[in-house]
Amino acid sequence: METTTLLAVLLPLIVMTGIFVASFTIEPRRLFNGLLFNIWLIFAAATAALLILGSNNRLLIAVFATLFVIFMLVILAIFALHLLWLAWNAIVVWRREGHSLGNMLTLLLAVFLLLLEIGASFGRQFLPDPLYNGLAVLFTLSIGYVLVSLYNFLTVLVLYNLRPLKHNKDFLVVLGAGLINGDTVSPLLAARINAGIKFYRKEKTKGLHPKLVFSGGQGGDEKLPEGLAMQRYALTQGVPAEDTLIEDRSTTTLENMKFSKTLIDQNGGGSVAFFTNNYHLFRAGIYAKAAGLNANGKGAATSFYFLPNAVIREYLAMVMLHKRRHMIVFGLIALAALSTMGVQLL
Repeated sequence: METTTLLAVLLPLIVMTGIFVASFTIEPRRLFNGLLFNIWLIFAAATAALLILGSNNRLLIAVFATLFVIFMLVILAIFALHLLWLAWNAIVVWRREGHSLGNMLTLLLAVFLLLLEIGASFGRQFLPDPLYNGLAVLFTLSIGYVLVSLYNFLTVLVLYNLRPLKHNKDFLVVLGAGLINGDTVSPLLAARINAGIKFYRKEKTKGLHPKLVFSGGQGGDEKLPEGLAMQRYALTQGVPAEDTLIEDRSTTTLENMKFSKTLIDQNGGGSVAFFTNNYHLFRAGIYAKAAGLNANGKGAATSFYFLPNAVIREYLAMVMLHKRRHMIVFGLIALAALSTMGVQLL
């Protein structure tokens, strides 16, 4: 491939790379970064395809064509088996985590999709064509929009989790979660605390003196504030009490950030990082920004079986944060469905 042609092929990818890197570096806590990354991914795939085809190397072309076909087959298999996978995950979560509404999200999603597929298969027999076609447009566009926005959220969630966190912080905020039996740190919460302690110890080896801020108030079914229970857990892990602070008023993630910022300011201020579970990391970053806390975070690992429910919860929470935007889109989709019905009735 000639140099001029090579530059023409690479230039759009180079420009898109610069745009994404600049946006993510300036502010990683934006959903827009997911869109930019996915556009970059399309550019990268197209550029790779052009370079491979332009090489005229039959073996190379055959290898990558085979890999592409395998990738597409895996995607198709996931879509084909989605109901079985969701039902299996729901059973596992029920057995291990209990029967709360929050643990039923994959089951409810599986039931909804099953009913939708039954309706799509048999609805035409019972509904007039204009109504059936209008509903088909409504559900098809709505599900397509949800899948795109969910994929964008997953993208930015993964990117934010992969973002490295520099060991130069003065305060390490660990976000609270519910206590077992009202007074015992759960494995989920312990993972957050351990992530903060690991970061704290790494900084100590560098000669720094950070303070761990344990943030969490007392719920109606809890015997003590989460912040206090978290501090007690940290003390059993060898963290000195003088290196800890307790924020014990917050009941939401936004309050975690607001009240922790107040406590940090009262103790002289400084650079801050926060710690939570990986699925919760991006939304926590959004709330840190809303609270005026200039901090990014690090996510603790979560059991794989628990992630689908947790991620769906996070996605729904993000939808509520941007509900006006989504209401406008769904309104336009409803108009498109009504237009389809109107045209067929004429």
